[in-house]
Amino acid sequence: MPAERFDFPNAQGQKLAALLDRPVGEPRAYALFAHCFTCGKDIHAAKRVAEGLTALGIAVLRFDFTGLGSSEGEFANTTFSSNVADLVAAANELRHRTRAPAILIGHSLGGAAVLAAAGEIAEARAVATIAAPCDPMHVTGLFKDRLDEIAATGEVEAMLAGRRFHISRAFVNDLAEHKLLARIADLRKALLVFHSPTDEVVGIENASRIFAAAKHPKSFVSLAGADHLLSRRSDAAYVANVVHAWAERYLDVPQATAEMPHDAKTVVVRETGQGRFQQEITVGVHRFLADEPVEVGGLDSGPGPYDLLLAGLGACTAMTLRLYAERKALPLERVTVELAHSRIHAADCEDCETKEGMLDRIERAITLRGELDAEQRRRLLEIADKCPVHRTLKSEINIRTVEQPE
Repeated sequence: MPAERFDFPNAQGQKLAALLDRPVGEPRAYALFAHCFTCGKDIHAAKRVAEGLTALGIAVLRFDFTGLGSSEGEFANTTFSSNVADLVAAANELRHRTRAPAILIGHSLGGAAVLAAAGEIAEARAVATIAAPCDPMHVTGLFKDRLDEIAATGEVEAMLAGRRFHISRAFVNDLAEHKLLARIADLRKALLVFHSPTDEVVGIENASRIFAAAKHPKSFVSLAGADHLLSRRSDAAYVANVVHAWAERYLDVPQATAEMPHDAKTVVVRETGQGRFQQEITVGVHRFLADEPVEVGGLDSGPGPYDLLLAGLGACTAMTLRLYAERKALPLERVTVELAHSRIHAADCEDCETKEGMLDRIERAITLRGELDAEQRRRLLEIADKCPVHRTLKSEINIRTVEQPE
């Protein structure tokens, strides 16, 4: 669904540029996203996390802080306090237009900002931070060699992220006034902390201090291998998927029943409008994404069609073996099924009826853990071929296609 662009006023009446990413159908919840220091609403991390959440039914409002991107105002006149005020103004605007944000998400200094603003947004039930500092003063490390000059002259021009910004004494002094850990201790909202142990901009020790200061419910997720800006699309998609699953526990999320089929067993697949191939799959109350890899034009935001086919066969195999083992009281501790799909020449398959052209092959490797004897293992492998999905794939399938009225 196309994103909605609009402006809203900050506390000084200046217009801030906003973008509301909406899912297909009625949103299950609204989230407010705060971008990193000197970034903007269109930075890859913000855009990709928003794409992932909208595909899962959550609307996301992202905007440019005062003096950045397409928003009015001068960056030199802003402070961390004004960023917090901008977040509160954005929440008020969202409350006025649709519904107040139930989820607050902040990246880097934006993470510190949502932690500071959370107490002023009553409807927010869950807060997620990504690579956030535990103290706003951390940002002064970007221009630490100019601090004395700022104190002496009142303002300097600094090169940050390849662009020139005016940094004022008021900005630095305001950072020092915020006691963020005390606010975290009094958060009274669910907290999810994302951080990479190899983050070279904001060290992992910041996540440790945030987590230690917070009261439960709180969770930590390691973004191992990710950089500070979540440059890899897969890292942003992972954050979106985890936020969605985590938020379900803490939010009174409506279950979009108007869009749900009468038969809860019906699988509904809809294009999301994000990328060339991304699909939202709904099965009853469950939602997830299907996509294609980046190298073939997709976003790699979910498994591909054949991945889902193999997953169905693998899950059915493991479930069938579990039921059989329980019924026969076999000492089966755990089942692992590994599957791969390929196309082979029919002539290379000795036991296939088809002898010409190409055919599909699924390789299925089953690991059976437990004190099983040889006969029990042999029997379990026989039972694997009797799983319902296996039998469906091996039998004649009648697929009927009709056009569904809108």
